[in-house]
Amino acid sequence: MTVEIEVDSVSKHFGQVTALDDFSAVVKSGEVTCVLGDNGAGKSTLIKILSGVFPPDEGEVRVDGKKVRFMSPRDALKQGIGTVYQDLAMIPLMSVWRNFFLGTEPTRGVVPFRNLNTSWAKQTVVDEMGKMGIHIRDPEQRVGTLSGGERQSLAIARAVYFGARALILDEPTAALGVKQAGVVLRYIVMAKRRGLAVIFITHNPNHAYPVGDHFVILKRAQVEGDFRKEELSLDRLMQMMAGGEDLSNLVEELEQLATETGEADLAAAAHGIKDEVEGLRRLEGTDHRDETSA
Repeated sequence: MTVEIEVDSVSKHFGQVTALDDFSAVVKSGEVTCVLGDNGAGKSTLIKILSGVFPPDEGEVRVDGKKVRFMSPRDALKQGIGTVYQDLAMIPLMSVWRNFFLGTEPTRGVVPFRNLNTSWAKQTVVDEMGKMGIHIRDPEQRVGTLSGGERQSLAIARAVYFGARALILDEPTAALGVKQAGVVLRYIVMAKRRGLAVIFITHNPNHAYPVGDHFVILKRAQVEGDFRKEELSLDRLMQMMAGGEDLSNLVEELEQLATETGEADLAAAAHGIKDEVEGLRRLEGTDHRDETSA
């Protein structure tokens, strides 16, 4: 059941564009590795390399110490790496149990009398969802009637049932409200406690920090930082995600635009961001002094 995934100096290029540059990280069973970054940072490219959509141009991926090269998602799943994408790959008008077994429907009997083993499939779904802490009232219930958090948990339970030892979650809380995001985070912790290696892809440090054990920050296709939880505070993580230099550039642009247009709202926004930048700089100075004194 245990798994260790090592990503060693992996890069991916699309023509002149570098989508991922020299990425390295180690993912272990029973841990949540959070990969954080803004849009365009390289998160989606990393997901596709690990899930077998395309291979890296440079570097290598090792699973349990053995070099692997995935040429399809099926190759990745054979090594125990399952991926839950943002769209969840579900059909809203179909039932819970049909979505759970979509493409792998259980059958019984022999040809030409073979048919779907619906009673076994429904009970299996109820049991597997129960392991995730979700009690399905009726497996015939349409997926479209489930909440966003329940749909995410269904996708997670499905991946685990079909052999995932490592679970890649692509922005699972991005389109959810506060309550439903909390539900998904609870299921992530439950998956970790079951011994899975969880790779939590997100841009939200407030969602990542409570459940994460290991944090990798991506910026412009490169690793900006790699930390264990005990090495990183939430404030420091938010500071690294915010990017003080980028905010300073935005302030200058807004101030110039406010001067040109005379828009008071733009000037107010610039002053608000300037205060945020100063706050980040003070925080960075505090962290630096703490490190020096330690």
